[in-house]
Amino acid sequence: MNCMQKSLKESLQSLKTYCESENFIGWDPYDGLNSKVFQATPLKISRLARLIWIQAFKKSPVNFRSLMLVPKELNPKAAGLFLNGYCNIYRYQQVAGSEEIGIQKEILDRIHYLVNMLRSSKTAGFNGYCWGYNFDWQARAFFMPKNTPTIVATAFISSALLDAYEITGEKDLLEIVNSSCEFIIRDLNRTYDDNGNFAFSYSPIDASVVYNASFLGSRLLARVYSITRNNELLDAAERSVIFCCDHQNSDGSWSYGSNGFHSWIDNFHTGYNLESLSDYMKYSGDYRFNENLRKGFDYYITTFFTESGVSKYFNNSLYPVDIHNPAQLIITLSRLDRFEEYKDLADKVLKWTIENMQSEIGYFYFQKGKFFTLRTPYIRWAQAWMFYALSEYLLKMI
Repeated sequence: MNCMQKSLKESLQSLKTYCESENFIGWDPYDGLNSKVFQATPLKISRLARLIWIQAFKKSPVNFRSLMLVPKELNPKAAGLFLNGYCNIYRYQQVAGSEEIGIQKEILDRIHYLVNMLRSSKTAGFNGYCWGYNFDWQARAFFMPKNTPTIVATAFISSALLDAYEITGEKDLLEIVNSSCEFIIRDLNRTYDDNGNFAFSYSPIDASVVYNASFLGSRLLARVYSITRNNELLDAAERSVIFCCDHQNSDGSWSYGSNGFHSWIDNFHTGYNLESLSDYMKYSGDYRFNENLRKGFDYYITTFFTESGVSKYFNNSLYPVDIHNPAQLIITLSRLDRFEEYKDLADKVLKWTIENMQSEIGYFYFQKGKFFTLRTPYIRWAQAWMFYALSEYLLKMI
């Protein structure tokens, strides 16, 4: 075992111990509106006040959530990402015969535990199983009440449930995910182009065009199609992928969305686009978009990472160094089968991240800025993503 592999296993074990001790619940960068203090004031009805309050909680180097009565809660998407990670660890142990990251029965018990958390945290009232976030969220484009289901949360969670289905063979998990496709097909709004192609909306209550969101929905539809052969799912996935690829920039990048205030280009959302497009082609057998994937990956890999292993947030700015970006690199390389080719970069990025952004008790920091570090141990944004990423690397060690 080389130094990098030893460091990764120690990092993953330390993170695993921390997350299990927290029972997979915690705070989130965007949970400021869960403050019982804020909710007791007239400010709660002001769009501007909600925006300012959320950003103050997110960007403060001091975590005042306890003071402002923001409880630690279950975030369903975090549970889905942890489920991805435990499924990866289970597969690793099956092949490697190693129990270094936990006894296999213990890992299987965790898989069932997280599946049950997801069953109980779904949002009711829609055509199928769907999930949202455990907080009110004021974005620039719209206000999203707590537990409003989104295509992003539903797609990630459903993908994790399919991983669990592949391990356990429990058919009701496939039924749950099949119903999630009904949510995407029946409940989400669509923005059409002149050719009948479209982007799925972020949620049932908005009509925004966010490329990574529509891509993620397409990936899930294609994956379920590969199992059920439901052509309606494939048709919708194909038209969404065409729409998103038609809006790829000439240099291979994608803006976050179509609105003027969504024009930025960032690291991890680009990774979402790439892994979703790659998986769509794999599950559908439709490889017309190989050139889009090549251009997008070339832009991603040459733009967002420094020679010393630091992950840039935006295409034109290093700061803030955000924990989500190194996590997404490992996942993107794995999903695109480019891990061995870029292993030196992955090792550099992971080494820097463990040395600079992991605490002594196992959790990862949120962001490093030019002048200070935001150390609040966010359960979804930091811990769940790094747990998933480290488990992906673990599989590559077999």
